[in-house]
Amino acid sequence: MTTAYPNLLSPLDLGFTELKNRVLMGSMHTGLEDRFWNTHKLARYFAERAEGGVGLMVTGGFSPNLVGQLAPLSSTMNNRATAFLHRQVTGAVHEAGGKICLQLLHAGRYGYQPLIVSASATKAPISPFKARALSTKGVERQIDDFVNAAKLAKFAGYDGVEVMGSEGYFINQFLCERTNKRTDKWGGPYENRMRLPVEIVRRMREAVGPEFIIIYRLSMLDLVDGGQTWDQIVTLGKAIEQAGATIINTGIGWHEARVPTIVTSVPRGGFADVTAKFYGEVDIPVCTTNRINTPEKGEEILAGGKADMVSMARPLLADSEFVRKAEQGRSDEINTCIACNQACLDHVFQAKKASCLVNPRACHETELTLTVAPVRKRVAVVGAGPAGLAAATTAAKRGHWVTLYEADGDIGGQFNYAKRIPGKEEFYETLRYYRRQIELLGVDLKLNTRVDVDTLKSSGFDEVIVATGVLPRTPKIDGIDHPKVLGYLDVLRRNRPVGKTVAVIGAGGIGFDVSEFLTHDVSRHLEGEQVSVLDWQKEWGVNPEFDGPGGLAERQPTPSPRKIYLMQRKTSKVGKGLGKTSGWVHRSSLKHRGVEMLRGCSYDRIDDEGLHITITEKEGTPGEKRVLAVDNVVICAGQESFRALFDELGGAGIRAHLIGGADLAEELDAKRAIRQGTEVAAGI
Repeated sequence: MTTAYPNLLSPLDLGFTELKNRVLMGSMHTGLEDRFWNTHKLARYFAERAEGGVGLMVTGGFSPNLVGQLAPLSSTMNNRATAFLHRQVTGAVHEAGGKICLQLLHAGRYGYQPLIVSASATKAPISPFKARALSTKGVERQIDDFVNAAKLAKFAGYDGVEVMGSEGYFINQFLCERTNKRTDKWGGPYENRMRLPVEIVRRMREAVGPEFIIIYRLSMLDLVDGGQTWDQIVTLGKAIEQAGATIINTGIGWHEARVPTIVTSVPRGGFADVTAKFYGEVDIPVCTTNRINTPEKGEEILAGGKADMVSMARPLLADSEFVRKAEQGRSDEINTCIACNQACLDHVFQAKKASCLVNPRACHETELTLTVAPVRKRVAVVGAGPAGLAAATTAAKRGHWVTLYEADGDIGGQFNYAKRIPGKEEFYETLRYYRRQIELLGVDLKLNTRVDVDTLKSSGFDEVIVATGVLPRTPKIDGIDHPKVLGYLDVLRRNRPVGKTVAVIGAGGIGFDVSEFLTHDVSRHLEGEQVSVLDWQKEWGVNPEFDGPGGLAERQPTPSPRKIYLMQRKTSKVGKGLGKTSGWVHRSSLKHRGVEMLRGCSYDRIDDEGLHITITEKEGTPGEKRVLAVDNVVICAGQESFRALFDELGGAGIRAHLIGGADLAEELDAKRAIRQGTEVAAGI
């Protein structure tokens, strides 16, 4: 095969069927699964990925019964009427030349509803409800429901099912002493605790016959106290193979684990070595997963003999043509997943429809269409930050002539500061993608050009889109002009020297980013280089041999080159407004580096002694006066919209579109900026 990715793109023979390549689109809930009237949208979503060349896809999780639902009225596969509706999905995928499996996910104690059941009566920290312990007959009924759901999936036209046995869901709860306190044949010694998944797969195989894919999602690393040992995981994997599974997929971590598994700070392929250790223990194909977001990383893993397949979920949200572009030697055109979680997991955990920060069309394929414009126009876009880049490239895709003006010497805007934060190196990929799109689409890019009203007026543009971004807000603090005061742009853009003790004013996203930057010795790494997997494992307490219950180890101290105070005026938890699925990671990382987080702060003055503050943690109580003897004070106190050009255009009678931070400068929101830029350009 004459390709840069011979292993990734080679077919995989499953005996009764063949997959055209080694890419599995992993399961990810989108919110489209939960309501029958969205079935046509779900069909289009998967059909686009099938057209993009994915070898095998897995749906979001569908419960086999009501007690296993993630939430009331959420996705379930328990009757023929529902299964018949799913023929829209399977038909669309098969017509596009793809294969698809239905994931069967029983939430167990992770369900966010009062009917939940589990191995024992325990309460998960991520649900307000306590699970009811199943009787022995109750366990049998759950197995029957799994088998029935698999039969219904086959009736619906699916090529197979994935049995979700990891991430701390129902089956995983039976496997671990942490949550299984039973004394009957489903509890006690491990051979009893593993009986549930083995019986599910064995009876399922008997019911669906030999020519139906059964993927088993095996938890190879629980990352919680009381988790499985490595020997137990291998024993289960072999038993699952004997029970009739076709493929073993890798599961990493429980949702309640305090080790991040998919956020952007996790190194690429950070858990491939887990699968590599298991690889060879069974004779059926083994799939690895988590933070594999480029064809190069997938090829490296497969060429290294660490797995037979690689699972990518969010990368296929970011770019439905990922595989096709790799096949055609166009990997530089791939819109890379940056693992931010902001529009996918964060949305799902807030009961919203999922999407993607870098690709707002994801899960909105039937609504946000990019058809060729009926009339070709001359479009000016002012500002090449996230909003402007999205607007310019979307307008060009639709056939418009686009001129993109940028006052700085490079595109990217705020992304150029974000990419410098340790753990956020993936922003380099987003900028690489947009540079390539500008080139391919013929956008006329004018850097180092501060455009004015007269230029726009005389150039004869039909449409003007203003994406001029934001300016840092300067708070009114006595002594704000003191020499030890720096703005966040001084730190991240101008490389001003920063002392050994630093107060960071403002604990929003920028305050956290600046604190992360200042607690790392960035001189140790090349620009854009990610931390090594071994260093990351030491920092987060992952046993590099994956031995012991849960595969955990003692977190190794991570010294910071500076003492940091991170402060906010609000009395709420510091970082409360950060992403739902990633905020805890940022807080844990800074705490591990000794950052002192202060809330309820009023800033009295800045002078030679340092920063004088008053801390009032509760309204109406006397505040505590403190003097932080710091070398520098870094201001991260929000932004203000930079919209002077837009106002001038309005005064000149020129209608313009205002997008991104120039439109709304609350906490910087690239997700909203890119979506808004895309939507505005899609409507021109």
